[in-house]
Amino acid sequence: MNSYFIAPIVEGHGEVESVPILLHRLFDEMRSRLKPGSQLIVNPPIRIKSGSFLGDAVYFKRHVELAALKAKARPNGSVLILLDCEDTCPAILGPKLLNQAQSVRNDTLFAIALAYREYETWFLTAAESLRTIGELPVDLTSPNLPETIRNAKKWLAQNLPQGYQETRHQPLFTRHFSLAQAAASDSFVELRQKFSRLVA
Repeated sequence: MNSYFIAPIVEGHGEVESVPILLHRLFDEMRSRLKPGSQLIVNPPIRIKSGSFLGDAVYFKRHVELAALKAKARPNGSVLILLDCEDTCPAILGPKLLNQAQSVRNDTLFAIALAYREYETWFLTAAESLRTIGELPVDLTSPNLPETIRNAKKWLAQNLPQGYQETRHQPLFTRHFSLAQAAASDSFVELRQKFSRLVA
C-alpha cells in the first residue's frame, strides 16, 4: 500500500480546513490511476501571513523549514504551498517561490499552487454546482470571466443572505464545488497537475 504525505502551507483561516478537503477530493479523483489501497495523509496546514511570507526571507525560511521537516519525516512526503496571487502573474511568482523554497531545503519535494486571483475564484468558476449550498440562490450563475473579478469573497457575499463567512463557507463550498467546472480556471488546472505529480 502506498501512502502519500503532504504538508501544506496556506494563508487564510478558511484554507486551514478547506485545503485538506480539496486535496482529498483531488486524490479520490485520481484513485483509479494509483495502486490499490493508496492513501493520502494531509498534515494540518501551516498558516502564514502572506505579506511576511513573500517579503521577509527569515519568516519564509522558518515556515518552509517547518513544513519540510514534517514532510521528510514521512514516506513520500512533500510540501504544497497554496496562496492567493491576487494581481500577480502566477507564471512569475510561482517559479520564484519554488526556487526560494528549494534554496531553503533542496532535499524536499515542493509544489507551488497559486489561485488566481483568490481561492474563492474557483467557486465563482464553478458557481452553478454550488446552487442552494449554504443558502446560495437556486439560479446562481457563474459571472463572465470570473478571474477578472478582484474580490471573489464580495461576489459570494452578495449572493448569501448573511454574507460570506470564510471559516464557515469555504470548507462547505470546497466539499461541493464541481472540480470539472472549476477546470475552466487555468490556476485550478495547475493545482490539479501539480498535486498529481506529488502523488505520482
